[in-house]
Amino acid sequence: MKFSCRTADLLSGLQLVNRAIGSDQVLPILQNILIHIEGKRCTLSATNLEVSIVTSFEVTIENEGSITVPAKAILNFMQYNQDDEVVLETSEGTQLKLVSKRARAVVSGEASSGFPTITGIQKETTLALPVLPLLNALNLVTFACARTTSRPVISGVFVRLEKGQLTLVGTDSYRLSEYKIGVDSPARDISCIIPARFLEELKAVISLNCAKTEDLKDGDKGKKGEKAGDNVEIFLGAQQIEVHIGSTKLLSRLIDGKFPDYVQVLPKEKNTTATVAVKDLLGDVKRMHYFAKEQNNNITFVFDKSTINLSTKQTQIGRDESIINAKIEGQENKIAISSIYLIDFLSRIDAKEVRVELSDKMHPAVFRLADGGEFLHLIMPLRMSED
Repeated sequence: MKFSCRTADLLSGLQLVNRAIGSDQVLPILQNILIHIEGKRCTLSATNLEVSIVTSFEVTIENEGSITVPAKAILNFMQYNQDDEVVLETSEGTQLKLVSKRARAVVSGEASSGFPTITGIQKETTLALPVLPLLNALNLVTFACARTTSRPVISGVFVRLEKGQLTLVGTDSYRLSEYKIGVDSPARDISCIIPARFLEELKAVISLNCAKTEDLKDGDKGKKGEKAGDNVEIFLGAQQIEVHIGSTKLLSRLIDGKFPDYVQVLPKEKNTTATVAVKDLLGDVKRMHYFAKEQNNNITFVFDKSTINLSTKQTQIGRDESIINAKIEGQENKIAISSIYLIDFLSRIDAKEVRVELSDKMHPAVFRLADGGEFLHLIMPLRMSED
């Protein structure tokens, strides 16, 4: 195998597929990246047996072939190689030589025959989604999923397509995000649970792909964001998902099980609605978290006629209070909410104002973007200080 390519193309591809490599692998070869040269393209693949990422790009080929090499070793060379082009060539079967104008290295690899086969899924449903709405949805939903595997169904995002509307829901039982996107509906409805880890990688790949496209425009502001209008193609099988973004594809198994009936958790009524500036609320909660973290991250919110009064419990190191101006409708109210959950949520939204809806101190607080949109975030209440 021998080929040459642009350093930037190879580095970009390696960084993409490297996201599928885990830190704790039983099989050593899963720490490797598969390099396959055929036709006029170089295909890079990596997998942790749960998530697989494959990408390709054009190269100049002298001899076709394939090899797997440790991801860390080849990435280390490419990240610090300042030459524009690089030549890769196998020798002695499993040695990979990397040569550029001012640098050369040899990486010990393994035969490609020992690398797991990554095959496309049997596609039962095809769906195309615009990049920006999908990226926004992933940013506002995946963070709310459980990080533990003790309850697999809530370690993933519930996805339902019905009547031309795609709904994504993530929860860890203490908070919940729901985001809705209007789509051109396929032949049948969809209902499945996609691993949050897979969607986090998808989000990263989309972001990298958009950034790479903007760099290629070389400052052409007239065309800025052109790539952001392209679609992400999603293919669903009985137990698998495959996503295509340009020349990159990601594959994963779906989570088997029944997602909780989250609709019953949504408050049926609201007695108080407050519209508040995100900057003010986030800044104060971040400051007050210093004291709140000593008492289960507890911050008490008291909704008055035109202000929201925030306070922490008394701790050995002190307490904190704040008053924020807000547009409040309905009755006076109060609730205790986790500061860490608030920071997690407010840090992700790209909006000037957020709307808070309350029933009472015993029911969840519901947050919506003040400018509308099909998104809500729910946070379960904590025990009030006086309770």
